[in-house]
Amino acid sequence: MNRKAKALEFVDAEYNIKITGRQVEITDSMKDYAMEKISKIERFMNRIIDINVVMDIQKIDHRVEIILKAGHTKITSQASTQDMYASIDKAVAKLEAQIRRYKSKIQDHHAKSLAIIDMNVNVLRRPTAEEELELEIEEEEGELNGEETVHEIVKQEKRPLKTLTYDEAVMKMELSQDAFLIFKSEEDQKLKVIYRRQDGHYGIIEPNC
Repeated sequence: MNRKAKALEFVDAEYNIKITGRQVEITDSMKDYAMEKISKIERFMNRIIDINVVMDIQKIDHRVEIILKAGHTKITSQASTQDMYASIDKAVAKLEAQIRRYKSKIQDHHAKSLAIIDMNVNVLRRPTAEEELELEIEEEEGELNGEETVHEIVKQEKRPLKTLTYDEAVMKMELSQDAFLIFKSEEDQKLKVIYRRQDGHYGIIEPNC
């Protein structure tokens, strides 16, 4: 019997759960069982955005894939047995193990004594919409005479410049909403900038000093 993929979506108080069946019809029993098992993940992971569960049958293989998104972190687990309920159990167990490993890395990162120095940061005032419009008009009319606009410094502050490994820098980006992070590489002791790309990946810039 050929069944098209069907998706069931449930909105939790804090996050969304989507259960999709490929070549299998998701019964109420399967849905309830998956929801019960997945709900236990809340004890291990905070800031869950959504969880996608895909159930698939290929011949005798009953496959389950779980994709969890929390903050900027995505964790995926897969399992395959000859019974869908057993596959759900196995996939959830794998997901819990991965979350524990991830949280262990975070704890090790926070417990590690990092070499920190302070760097000066200037906060520039953002031009108002009227000022930006005036600048565009002046540029079009050639009235700037090659002069660059000097932005007003409204605040000066110190920020810690930490010595991090590449993995630690990526982890800090995943745990924050920042667009970039300046750090000193533990590998070669050079200044690096890690930034968030539009495709969701990370890029690293190494200034030529």
